[in-house]
Amino acid sequence: MSEQPVADRSVRLAWAADTDAIGAVQARAWTASYAPLLPAALLADVDAPTFAAAWREAVTRPPSARHRVLVALEAGRVVGFAATAPSEDPDTQPGDGEVVAFHVDPAALGEGHGSRLLAAVADTLRADGFTRARIWLVVGDDALRGFLEPAGWAPDTAHRTLDLTGDGTATLRQVRLHTSLSDDEEAGS
Repeated sequence: MSEQPVADRSVRLAWAADTDAIGAVQARAWTASYAPLLPAALLADVDAPTFAAAWREAVTRPPSARHRVLVALEAGRVVGFAATAPSEDPDTQPGDGEVVAFHVDPAALGEGHGSRLLAAVADTLRADGFTRARIWLVVGDDALRGFLEPAGWAPDTAHRTLDLTGDGTATLRQVRLHTSLSDDEEAGS
């Protein structure tokens, strides 16, 4: 009996067995992306097992059928992930979906995983009935913004500030980007 060939690079829905790897990718990505933006004490608290536990819950008990976690794989190893959901912003329209997480392992950047993951995110959101996608970006995460904008994502007027400590000593500003998921509409509209 011969084995079926498996693609070396692919994207699929996450399994519970993937969540430790997802947590590790998130920890490495946050450390690399946010080091210049966050106080060292907060970066020291970035903890892969804590992230993994949260992702295990998201994968095994999603809040709705339209909450999904996708993983980018290379030879069966998780090298990136994204999570999609209905948008919960105050100005949400019924067709608005959101990319609530999007990370590629810093060691795997530039190898096409982000592009495959972004295409799978768009396909997943469309399949779930969304016509527009949104994502919140940390101001200063120029690498992710530089990746998304040429792919048709554009800023809208929304912005927010996250208080990471609850006392105002560590905040992150975010801007929201969006894109159309309709085939007949221009991207970014």
